Amino acid sequence: MANAFSFRQADKVRKVFKRHGVRYLFLGKGGAILLGYSDTTQDADLFVQKDPTNGHRLVEALKSLKFPVDKRMENDIVRGKDFIQIRNGPFDLDLIFAPDGIEDFDGAWKRHIDVAGFPVCHIDDIIKSKEKARRMKDRESLPRLKAFREYWKKHRPHE
Repeated sequence: MANAFSFRQADKVRKVFKRHGVRYLFLGKGGAILLGYSDTTQDADLFVQKDPTNGHRLVEALKSLKFPVDKRMENDIVRGKDFIQIRNGPFDLDLIFAPDGIEDFDGAWKRHIDVAGFPVCHIDDIIKSKEKARRMKDRESLPRLKAFREYWKKHRPHE
């Protein structure tokens, strides 16, 4: 079993992706954790803007982070394959170009929350994505995520 995804790894992603100009948002439980949700996750889920230019930038950023990107993966990234799971890099990473329950990147970007320089999907989008995915592990975490959303909204009314 992999180690839990850490703040240090998220910070590396943030810095390298910024340097390369990659447009992305933290999604999933990792995104919720950056918003203050108390839990752990084994990987980072990144909602990446589907665009060939952004895909090329992402490939270069991943190589900078020491992810082994072969030609097939590079092609999948550049064309924006819906879901790419990377388990052979320095940490586990899911690249999501078409997350369940979220219409498009631009809409999610308009709703996103900046957490100390981390671009994070809005908690409503995180929850909607988990609801639409219909996986058992997501259904089990939804009640806690929804309770967190209520707490978060009360304590961050400006969001």
